[in-house]
This record gives sequence, C-alpha cells and structure tokens, in this order.
Amino acid sequence: MSYPRKSPILRRLQRGFSLVTALFIIVALALLAAAIVSIVGVHHASSALDVQGARAFQAARAGIEWGLYQQLRNSMACPSANNFTLPAGSSLSGFTVSVTCTSTGALLQRRRQLTSVACNLPSLTGCPNPSNNADYVQRIVQVEF
Repeated sequence: MSYPRKSPILRRLQRGFSLVTALFIIVALALLAAAIVSIVGVHHASSALDVQGARAFQAARAGIEWGLYQQLRNSMACPSANNFTLPAGSSLSGFTVSVTCTSTGALLQRRRQLTSVACNLPSLTGCPNPSNNADYVQRIVQVEF
C-alpha cells in the first residue's frame, strides 16, 4: 500500500508546527510547576501556623493553671493581673501569657472568671496584640468558678 506524497507547499506549511507544539507544552509545564510550588509553600506555612496555634493553646492553659494555683494559694482571693513569658528552652518559649481575674456577686454567691491570653508577638502591655501581622497567633482560655 502506498500513500500519496505530500506536495512541497504543504510540507513547507507544516514545518513550524512541531515548534509551536513544543513551546506550548513547555509553557504549560512551567505554569504547572509554578502552581505546585505555590501550593506547597502555602501548605507549609499553614502547617507551621497550625503548630503555633496548638502551642499558644497550651501556653494559655498553663496561664489558667497558674491563675488557679494562685487563687487557691491566696485563700480564694482573685489573683491580680499578671503578664509573664514562658521559660526559654521549653517548647512554649517565645509565648507571652496575660492572666486576669474578675469577681462578681455577693460574698456567698461570688463568681470568678479567670482569663488567660497567650500570644507569640506581645505588645508593650502583654497580650493581645492589636497589630496586624501574618505570623501572629493568639489563644484565649477562660474558666469560671
């Protein structure tokens, strides 16, 4: 079986088709690679903020435990507001905790609310920090007793 031969004009018109196809495939693959790199970068940043959020929650819980201990130690008196940083070398280093206590009600029906705010970028007065920073993480834990 023989195929008809292409005319020289038709061969000349098809000469650049492979080059256009190759350039299209290269550009498409480059765009796909750029999108994958972008998605992976966002995923890593999201994971890092998730870990920081879990650490901030544990720091806030530590503040609640400190406040409850102070309250029990001081004969059921509401502890005064306090800001402290967690020790260096611990897994919670870099976090600042602000603990406040409010007391309401009569002597026999007194209600206390202990609030602990932990953040990784404190302001001059402690946590919370009103600035707008992409790396800022804050968690609040409250206990009523």
